[in-house]
Amino acid sequence: MLFNSVEFVFGFVPIVFIAYLLARQVSSAVAKVTILIASLFFYSWWKLEYLPILLGSILVNYVLYRIIIRCEGKRRHAYTLLGVAFNILLIAYYKYIGFILYGVLGLDYQTVGIEVPILPLAISFFTFQQLSFLIDANRSDDEYVSLLDYSCYVSFFPQLIAGPIVRHNELIPQLKSPKFERNYLEVGILLFAIGLFKKVIIADGMAVWASQGFSSVADLTTSDSWVAALSYTFQLYFDFSGYSDMAIGLGLMFGFKLPMNFDSPYKAVSIADFWRRWHITLSNWLRDYLYIPLGGNRQGSVRTYVNLLLTMLIGGIWHGAGWTFVVWGALHGLALAAHRLWSKLNIGLSRELSVLTTFMFVVVGWVIFRAASMEDAATVLTSMFGFSEVTIPNAWANAIAQIGGALRVTIDVSASSNILPLHAWGVIVVLCIAVLKLPNSMQIMEASLQRGIQSRRAWLYVLVGIGFGLSVKRMMETSVPSEFLYFQF
Repeated sequence: MLFNSVEFVFGFVPIVFIAYLLARQVSSAVAKVTILIASLFFYSWWKLEYLPILLGSILVNYVLYRIIIRCEGKRRHAYTLLGVAFNILLIAYYKYIGFILYGVLGLDYQTVGIEVPILPLAISFFTFQQLSFLIDANRSDDEYVSLLDYSCYVSFFPQLIAGPIVRHNELIPQLKSPKFERNYLEVGILLFAIGLFKKVIIADGMAVWASQGFSSVADLTTSDSWVAALSYTFQLYFDFSGYSDMAIGLGLMFGFKLPMNFDSPYKAVSIADFWRRWHITLSNWLRDYLYIPLGGNRQGSVRTYVNLLLTMLIGGIWHGAGWTFVVWGALHGLALAAHRLWSKLNIGLSRELSVLTTFMFVVVGWVIFRAASMEDAATVLTSMFGFSEVTIPNAWANAIAQIGGALRVTIDVSASSNILPLHAWGVIVVLCIAVLKLPNSMQIMEASLQRGIQSRRAWLYVLVGIGFGLSVKRMMETSVPSEFLYFQF
């Protein structure tokens, strides 16, 4: 059941919200049971047969948690390692078995005969969430967590499918002492509407050009390649940040504050700054549970660079089972190492140049991330930067020829047919200005929470209302709502 579907917006959410309000009048436990049942129903809507995987993962991890908190010393560490191994093996089988056998080992399917299982929804997210819970349980003696609280923490439907990746200390205390404030409800609806507009209008709109471009890489002109790359750059941002906005908004509507996941990442002045702003909960997870345990920056420069590379390699593989994700992760790991080395040289760049350089690097990375294969990625990048065969849109060529004719100057322009429309550039420019100059949704949320209900700006509600209306209209016109990109990861 997708956030951008009619049945979710006008069916599931109102019913669950009313049921939750009524359950709260009975007791906190009944309210949590209501949330749990709704979350499991939400997960089962996609494929009922994968519900046992989620439930089994929750139960195994909870049993291990109970054992860990009762043990000390080496036994405690041993059971923690057992839990880590269980979660890694679970995600390795469902997500990577095909890639390992047929992509890495190069085995023949006819010989091996192992079917690649369908990827269970959200396994990347609920596995990382439970890994952090077990590791934290090993590190400290926090307050006891009941099975009901733990199950709600893992399966809470707003963040279950694609994050944010929530730590136990960010949600479980709220589950034990939930708040229900009108302020939260209004800001939650506002944030959900903003996220819905991002997904349905902007991301899905850019997806058309991105898909056209990356499905016809051999026929792309230079203009086409840039339009395809930039379209995907904005599609991915508005798709995933839109999901995160809706998840955080839904959380607020039910009285829970989920962590921020995006902070205007395309304003980043360096690749390190980018990862402090993009998918913040994943970046923090990789830092706290991988980079720092590997040694972080405490064991010399060379080891630091190696740790950065390993961390981002695993971050790339987390996103998907394929060589494009491996290369993308390695590229970002090398960039983080290069940035660290560059920082030691104390050579400054202007903010504008830093933002532009970082953005261009990110775009190149997204081409590799999006391409069906490394060969396709190389084709698109060659077209983007292969200036020996620069082509321009026919419309531009005709305009230049007309100007030349008016000036009585002979201009020889070789133009080729473009797959993607010229007006796409106008949309891309508008989106560039929007992400660089406008406040992001998290800033709007925090300002709205701080100002109070009565002092909010009316024009914001009008704009969001119009955006919500346009989103609903598009949803009504679409027979099958588009999935969020991070559902694939």
